[in-house]
Amino acid sequence: MGIIIGVLVLLGALVSAISAFGLIRLPDVYLRSHAATKSATLGVFLVLLGAFVYFWLFEDHVSIKLLLGIFFVFLTSPVAGHLNARAAYRSGVSLWKGSVRDDLKKEVKRERLEEIKQMNT
Repeated sequence: MGIIIGVLVLLGALVSAISAFGLIRLPDVYLRSHAATKSATLGVFLVLLGAFVYFWLFEDHVSIKLLLGIFFVFLTSPVAGHLNARAAYRSGVSLWKGSVRDDLKKEVKRERLEEIKQMNT
């Protein structure tokens, strides 16, 4: 059983390292946000899961703190990444030149036109 715990922690560390590499290598804020939220969340989940299994099997202790840690990482990390990307987009940070699709362009333009209409009335 110790091998499974070691594999979980090692895999989590590896995924976190790949996430850090993605933060350095990816070309724009939106892709970096993806690396920071998706893979880092998975990496932290695997490490915390390994710690949870260790305490559960070897110490006969179910750690509510680790379960809460897993829950809050899954809750807050994607939301924070989404809000950071949204703030970057709305403040005018351009997409990478290799991006082929911009789904929000029409929606943001429509919202800005509505705001201008409301200010004029």
